[in-house]
Amino acid sequence: MPDAEPGVHQPDLHLIVLAAGQGTRMNSDLPKVLHPLGAAPLLHHAMAAGRALAPAGTIVVTGHGAEAVAQAARAFDPGARIVHQAKQLGTAHAVAQAAPLLSRAAGEAVVLYGDTPFVRPETLALMLEARAAHDVVVLGFEAADPGRYGRLVMDGDTLERIVEWKEATEAERAVTLCNSGVVCAEAQVLLNLVAGVGNDNAAGEYYLTDIVALARARGLTAGVVTCPESETLGINTRAELARAEAAFQSRMRAEALENGVTLVAPETVFFALDTWVGRDAVIGPNVVLGPGVTIESGAEIRAFCHLEGCHVSRGATVGPFARLRPGTELAEDVHVGNFVELKNATLDEGAKVGHLTYLGDAAVGPHANIGAGTITCNYDGVAKHRTTIGARAFVGSATMLVAPVSVGEGAMTGSGTVVTEDVPAGALALARARQVTKPGLAARLLDRYRARRDAARKEPG
Repeated sequence: MPDAEPGVHQPDLHLIVLAAGQGTRMNSDLPKVLHPLGAAPLLHHAMAAGRALAPAGTIVVTGHGAEAVAQAARAFDPGARIVHQAKQLGTAHAVAQAAPLLSRAAGEAVVLYGDTPFVRPETLALMLEARAAHDVVVLGFEAADPGRYGRLVMDGDTLERIVEWKEATEAERAVTLCNSGVVCAEAQVLLNLVAGVGNDNAAGEYYLTDIVALARARGLTAGVVTCPESETLGINTRAELARAEAAFQSRMRAEALENGVTLVAPETVFFALDTWVGRDAVIGPNVVLGPGVTIESGAEIRAFCHLEGCHVSRGATVGPFARLRPGTELAEDVHVGNFVELKNATLDEGAKVGHLTYLGDAAVGPHANIGAGTITCNYDGVAKHRTTIGARAFVGSATMLVAPVSVGEGAMTGSGTVVTEDVPAGALALARARQVTKPGLAARLLDRYRARRDAARKEPG
């Protein structure tokens, strides 16, 4: 059997992710598996757990909102294969839709659920290991409140059958070992068992859980691997989604602290599924880390910053009150101050953008200094254009850089300048109207305005 250690390629492992449900209790036009958790669709969490095992391939079964779900699946894994369950007739029926793609597949198959985001790769690895002793392996958990979960009926270490709550006797409902739905089996065994599932039950559905009884009837063995109940949390309502978000954030904060990240006020920092923060980085209070954020060791993100789709290098400081948007790259020892917004901008080593500035579609050279209130005017109403600022350039406060434009190495712009032409290296650019001073005019204007106001107040009506 292939080594099941997470991260080691499993050439004979196939993932089947069920993502066809509508999620009516979410009360939403959005398919349930596309609701965000940690700034990523629920579907991505399930796919991430499976991808950690480096499988040969992933099949996503779509249904409601099929096109959007397929697009999301391929955004996470461009190689994911998509099958469609036109009518949602049960979980076994959903797995059966993958059969044509696995008709010649050797090795293992694992069934995951797009609305169950917390199953860990380590748990899936244990299921694969348990396949050495059993033909079918089911993931179970001891439920604090079993409720309407399906029950796992055991005979010693052998799983005899899975009983849905609707079909269970009172004695079976007293069982606290419950079914998560996650299943592992040899791919062809799984497909053969699924093909034999019927729908003679209270709901008239084809239950994947029935494969255990079918396996036993055919002389095959079934076993259970257990995990904490928290791993098996399924999302069916907005309230459950909110609780899942809280659990996700709590886990991410704990991992960050364990990995040597300083969180000044951990409960106020929010992470995304793919956030990566290096050791000895410092994250201040009320920081939101959206998707696609990498923060290297020793960087500091100060209070009330919002980051997404960006990379912050060692020794850089950001904020407070800064926003880094997708495409932003900060080199080592860059300083981005308060009320600065960057989008698709690259700042080379030692560059400084102190405050009250917007740089979009820009490249800033090493040790350049960008004065307060500087704006790259990157959009002409039709297309975006790029601004390039050279090494050690000094851009004066309130400079408007009308792209496409460049400021050369060591060049300067005067405060209040509107730059519409390239500034050569070492040059000073000034583009503003000459100041005109009218002695005493301000006082005379104020007197006139006050007189006009007082006259208006005296008019009748």
